[in-house]
Amino acid sequence: MSPELIGVLGLITLLVVITMGVPIGIALGLVGLAGIAIIISPEAALIKIGVVSFDVVSRYDLGVLPLFLLMAHLCFAAGASRDFFDVAARFIGHRRGGLALASVAGCAGFGAISGSSLATVATVGSAALPEMRKAGYDPGFACGALAAGGTLGALIPPSGALIVFGIIAEQSIGRLFAAAIVPGLTQAMFYMFAISVLCYFRPALAPSSKRVGMRDRLASLVKIIDIFFLVVLVIGGLTIGWFTPTEAASVGVALALVLCAIRGALHVSVLVKAFVETLRTSGMIYLIIIGAMLFATFISITGIAEFMSNLVLDLDAGPVTAVIVMAILFLVLGSFLDGLALMLLVTPIFLPIAVELGYSPIWFGIFLVRAMEVGFILPPLGLNAYIIHGIAKDIELSAIFKGIGPFLIADVLHLGLIIALPVMVLWLPSVVGV
Repeated sequence: MSPELIGVLGLITLLVVITMGVPIGIALGLVGLAGIAIIISPEAALIKIGVVSFDVVSRYDLGVLPLFLLMAHLCFAAGASRDFFDVAARFIGHRRGGLALASVAGCAGFGAISGSSLATVATVGSAALPEMRKAGYDPGFACGALAAGGTLGALIPPSGALIVFGIIAEQSIGRLFAAAIVPGLTQAMFYMFAISVLCYFRPALAPSSKRVGMRDRLASLVKIIDIFFLVVLVIGGLTIGWFTPTEAASVGVALALVLCAIRGALHVSVLVKAFVETLRTSGMIYLIIIGAMLFATFISITGIAEFMSNLVLDLDAGPVTAVIVMAILFLVLGSFLDGLALMLLVTPIFLPIAVELGYSPIWFGIFLVRAMEVGFILPPLGLNAYIIHGIAKDIELSAIFKGIGPFLIADVLHLGLIIALPVMVLWLPSVVGV
């Protein structure tokens, strides 16, 4: 049996195992080890798992992940998600669809802290959805706005997905963070435009609310000055080269502890909960990375990546056409695969193809995470929709997915813009020189 055929069978096996509910890290590791054992030898597979495991747990740059996670948990304990939404609601909540706009703005703000789509939609949704329902918003529309807004957490730095991609693809995490800022902000603008258009043509979706006076608006800003300072210092310092990613995360944790102390949230129970959640999530991600490394090794020795690259090049399809085909494939896979599973599955195969076509690995990372984000709200998996459904169990899933529809259109248009204009991804890293 040829290595290429073994590789194809490995990919099929992986998809089957994942759809059966086996955790992604274990699935990647087992398929990767089995493939290495078949192609080379069982001894080589055992040696490889030892080398990869030691390399992952001892990597200095991987320490950035649990540190950013700890920072996020501490900021959450300090009430960051509630405060971001409250400020946005006071400034634009009186407009038709204003609370939905505030939800997207709150998701963007909290996304800059959490780095997680699921955490963003869960925390901001818990604060925003009751307020929108109380104001008479259409339930499906409100849920759709929150589910879509939550995807901002996966792209806006510090993004856990980008950290994992940077490690897997051996790319600068600082450059990835800088590259994500413009796409992240424009993504939020696309969502806000979709909300404005919907409310213009269907005013019943979102009744206007009472205007808050300027004094109250300015007073609300005081509540987020400390969090805003933390985000700007950490992400700004990382972007302009003051800190390495690990140093930036360490500064973020220290400032988050100070923030908790100032806000009176620094209790033993808070610290224990933050550490436990950080350890649980970090352990899961470390396992996933080890599995992804083993699977990437298996894919490399099969020659599938090189075969598919040559196949694409032999078709004489333009780079844009090839990337559009990739995007369609990613969206299809994202409809039934977890976002992180999608990224870890396709990176070793399609990154070499993108580079061969002349695209920057940094651009490909943003493109992949952006496509992955769509999977968070794409039926039937759409994890963000299920998170919202867990917050409001009385709202049918079908109504939530219907409410998501217009935002999916905005996502496709925004993804097309990233493909058509790679400069919107690569401009900022080139300016700041990270």
